[in-house]
This record gives sequence, structure tokens and C-alpha cells, in this order.
Amino acid sequence: MEKINTTLLSNFILMGITDQPWLQKVLFAFILFFYLLDLCGNLTIISLVTRDPVLQSPMYFLLANLSFVDMIFSSVTVPKMMVGFLVENIITVNSCITQMYFFHTLGCTEGILLAIMGYDRYVAICYPLRYITIMGRSTCIQLVLAAWLTGLTTSLVNAIMTSQLPFCNKQRIKHFYCDVKPVIKLACKDIQVNEVTMAIVSGFISLGTFSLTVLSYVYIITHVLKIRSSKGGSKIFSTCSSHLTIVILFYGTAMCTYLGPASDTSLEKDRIAAILFTVITPTLNPLIYTLRNKEVRNSIRKLLKTQSNFCSSLETF
Repeated sequence: MEKINTTLLSNFILMGITDQPWLQKVLFAFILFFYLLDLCGNLTIISLVTRDPVLQSPMYFLLANLSFVDMIFSSVTVPKMMVGFLVENIITVNSCITQMYFFHTLGCTEGILLAIMGYDRYVAICYPLRYITIMGRSTCIQLVLAAWLTGLTTSLVNAIMTSQLPFCNKQRIKHFYCDVKPVIKLACKDIQVNEVTMAIVSGFISLGTFSLTVLSYVYIITHVLKIRSSKGGSKIFSTCSSHLTIVILFYGTAMCTYLGPASDTSLEKDRIAAILFTVITPTLNPLIYTLRNKEVRNSIRKLLKTQSNFCSSLETF
């Protein structure tokens, strides 16, 4: 029988997106720009919601929490990815599992938050008179805590199972961060159980929350079709379009990544999809809500006007 090298690895090497030096520099600048835009945009949303009394509603409370999750979601992967553009990106096995755990925790939490936001729009449109009663402050806090708790617990499954795998020979992860599929691909034992578990957990969360979001919009569309006023219907669709755009971006890339087997071809596609939902989507979320939402735009104008008046008073002083 062939003897297998059982020397266990203590480090991995993240191969990143490309090995072309010129392209690494371009990607470094590109991703740095989007990451800074992500931080500024989401911090702005959080600041506006906490400061402006007009934005003290359940919808904006949930939006602020989504911005907070997006900001941390990017920060779990992007800084380490940018290091890989400059030097060989070495990461310990324990750090790799930790990154994987928090990445999936935040991704799961975001998916549940999007489902809650869909339910929030359903209640606001279909039961406007009972909206504040149903989506009260305490209810919103409980829903957000439930989203975090679900993310923290379900992500433990893949993290614990991956940590139990022996990694003997292969060291290079074909990705720019530690994710389940490329990591378990390096194990020196059968990973079929891990792949099935990953598909079940990811499918339960992504398909479950996506189905709840779709169900909310089915009820919303049914309600809108009963409205005789075209102006009222278009206003409702305009209100929901920002959330719906984010839902399509998030779930589209997530499902393509996690509901398939860990083949070499799929891993190449996963890296492209991962750039979308770790860098691009968190950056677009605050921009989409800002451009499509009149109340948020007015709040930004008030903030800029206040800062301008403050600067003018300092100059006069």
C-alpha cells in the first residue's frame, strides 16, 4: 500500500486573484478604492440614521444594521486580500478557519437581515395602520439579534467540520480568502461529507431566506395590483426597488458559489463571484439606497448644510 505523508500543515498560502504583477497593482488600486468607498458609504448611512429624527423608523434601523454588517463583511477579507497583492500571502490554519467562520457568520446574518427587510416592506405596504405596532423598536431589535445568533451558530457547523480535516501535502488555496470549498479541497481525506454538509447548511440559509423575501414581494405585488391608482402603485415599487436590487445582487452571487461541488472549474468562477459579494455589493448597497431614497438624500443635504454653516461660523469667529 502507498504510504501517505501524514505531516500536518500549519500554514496555507492564499494564491489570490492573479499572479501577474502588473495586474496585481491595478487590482490593488481598484479594490482599495472600492473598500474605502464601502467604509465611507456605510459609515455615512449609520451616522445619518442615528442622527436624523426623520430616519428613526424600523426600515432605517434595519438599513443601519445592514450597513454595519456590510462594513465588517468586507473588512474580514479585503485587507488580507490586499496584502496578497504586495507579498506572499501566508495564513495559519487556525487564522484561516477563524476568517472562514466570521465570513460565513456575516454572510448568513446579511441574508437574514435582507429577509427581515423584505418582511418590513410587506408590513409597511399591506398593513400601514398597524406598521408601527407590528414593527416596533423592541421587535426590530429582537429580529436583528436573532439574525446575528443564527449566523453565529450555523456557521459553526462548517468551521468545526473543516477544522477536523487533516491537511498534509497541498498548501496553496486557490482563492484570495479562506472559504469552505477551496480549503476542504486541500484535505488528505474524503470530503464528501463536508461538501454535503456545506450544501445543506448554505442551502437552508440562502434558499430559506431568499424564499421568505420572495414571498414578501409576492404579497406586495398582489397588494399593488389591487390598487387602482397607478401613482400609488409606482410609488410602492419605487420604495421597494432599492431593497430588491440588493437582494438580487447578494443571493445571485451567493447561490452560484455555495450550491455546487468544489471542482477546479467552479473554484475559478467562485473567485469572480466572491469579488462581487465581498467588495462590489457592500459598496453598492449604500449608493443604491442613497440614489433611490428621497429621505436619505434629504438627510445628506441637511448634514452637508449643517457642516457648511459650522465651517462658516468658524471662519467668522
